[in-house]
Amino acid sequence: MFGLSVRWSLTGAPAGTLERLHAYVEDVSLSRFAGLDGLRYKTWRARDGEWFEGTYVFVSEQARAEFQAAFTASADVAAGSEIIGSGPELIEAFEVVAAVRGPAGFRSSARFES
Repeated sequence: MFGLSVRWSLTGAPAGTLERLHAYVEDVSLSRFAGLDGLRYKTWRARDGEWFEGTYVFVSEQARAEFQAAFTASADVAAGSEIIGSGPELIEAFEVVAAVRGPAGFRSSARFES
């Protein structure tokens, strides 16, 4: 499997930025990526006041490369960039060595375990 990390800095972002990102993920982004061809899964991670990140895992290197090229071309006007007020500080491809599903399972949710 082939992954991509996209990370924005939240350092100096206006108060409430992370909550606006939560709302965007819940209202728009979750359903958008649920239908993205070639995507195995995506996670959204954050540390308030530090960073916000999308981590994508694709079925093939080609699917990842195509998404990465399209995203990179418009990264500065992506929804996350608009909400945060700046483009991503990192767009990094990686290889997934392994993934495991634990006995607690997994469910798709905007707020993973609310």
